[in-house]
Amino acid sequence: MPIHEVFAYLRLRDAAAAIDFYARAFGAREKFRLTEPGGRIGHAELELGGTTIMLSDEYPESGIRGPASIGGTSFTIHLHVDDADALIARAVAAGATIVRPANDQFYGERSGTLRDPFGHEWNIGHEIEKVTPEEMQRRYDAMFPDE
Repeated sequence: MPIHEVFAYLRLRDAAAAIDFYARAFGAREKFRLTEPGGRIGHAELELGGTTIMLSDEYPESGIRGPASIGGTSFTIHLHVDDADALIARAVAAGATIVRPANDQFYGERSGTLRDPFGHEWNIGHEIEKVTPEEMQRRYDAMFPDE
C-alpha cells in the first residue's frame, strides 16, 4: 500500500501559544483547529512552506505528553529555507533559544538548531554547495581520523 503523505504531529503544552509562536517565528499559517469547550486544542493544522504540521495540547489521561512533560524531545524538524541566519534570528526574536548556532556544514548546508518555547527542536538550514553522497561520506570519515 503506498504512503501518500507524512505529517509531523507535535504534542505540547499550550497549543494555542505554540500556534502563535510558529506563526511569528516561521510564518506558519493556521489551517484550522478543533477546540474543546474548556479551551484545550484537540487538533490543529499549520502550513509551513506547503507542508502541514499537526499539533495538539497534551492529553496526559491518554498518554499524550509533550517535551515539557517528558523532559525533552527525541527528534528535530528540519526546515530548508533561503536564509538560515535570518530565520534563526526571527525565531529567536519570537522566543526560541539557540541549541547550535548556524555554521557551514560538511554536507553542503549552513544550518543551526533552535529549541522552541515548548521543547521541540528545529534545524534551520540553507544550501551553500551541492555535495554528492560520496563526498559527504568522505568528509564525514575525515571527521573521525583515528577510527
